Amino acid sequence: MKYGFPVTLTVTSAIALAFTLLLGACATKPVEDETKNWSAQHLYGQAMDELQAENYAKSIKLLENLEARYPYGHYAQQAQLEVAYAYYKDADPQSAVDACNRFIKLHPNHPNADYAYYLKGLSNFVPNETVFSDVADQDPSERDTQPIIDSFNAFRELTTKYPHSKYTPDALLRMVYLSNLLAEHDVHIALYYYNRRAWIAAVERSQDTITHFPQSPTNELALAIMTRSYDQMGVKNLAEDSLHVLKLNFPHSAWLNPKNPLVYHGSTQPKKSWWKIWAS
Repeated sequence: MKYGFPVTLTVTSAIALAFTLLLGACATKPVEDETKNWSAQHLYGQAMDELQAENYAKSIKLLENLEARYPYGHYAQQAQLEVAYAYYKDADPQSAVDACNRFIKLHPNHPNADYAYYLKGLSNFVPNETVFSDVADQDPSERDTQPIIDSFNAFRELTTKYPHSKYTPDALLRMVYLSNLLAEHDVHIALYYYNRRAWIAAVERSQDTITHFPQSPTNELALAIMTRSYDQMGVKNLAEDSLHVLKLNFPHSAWLNPKNPLVYHGSTQPKKSWWKIWAS
């Protein structure tokens, strides 16, 4: 005990120090990137294989590596578009939209620019009749419709800029679907206000539905809400006008009978999934 410390303590400390240094060396040892010498063609091929195998995260990483290492040329451009699709398939709509927007900005005249707009619309598309299903005592106006609006706007850009695109017919069908979905949302709000005896708010929301979505099947209920709300407020002339329009457009409506309650009967959307999603 030269300095008053037990020998056992010194040995133990030395072992601990050696072990710590060993761990540090292991932790800092770089992990070799197996793709570092891959060509652009090989990176792209492997990324497509991973995409086909539904390994979306790995496919995204390979495509992003491809663009970083080979930023110019055909494979880089294709990688920018394929990574948007990979994000879409990986249920990451915001990243998919961002990738589509980037591709469109960089290559506005690219032969596949129409597909970028189409994929942008698909990323926020909501093929679900229950998206506005009733939730007890929840104000439907609080439900977020922005993804539906964004999807509609993307499809509208596609159909306006590329009326002859192979994706345009499907985009037009989706626009009808989405507009009806938004109309359903509005009529849910109108009915919510009506059931809470907020007659003016019910009328205003019903009018908005009819104005913005004149071809929607939900207008039958919107007109009925207007008619009864005006009647409740004692505005007989406007109640009669609304009733007249209801009779004219929906002569067999059950709501022509004032004894029949105003009840939302469910989605006006087709029950069969008619949409077709192209993979490339």
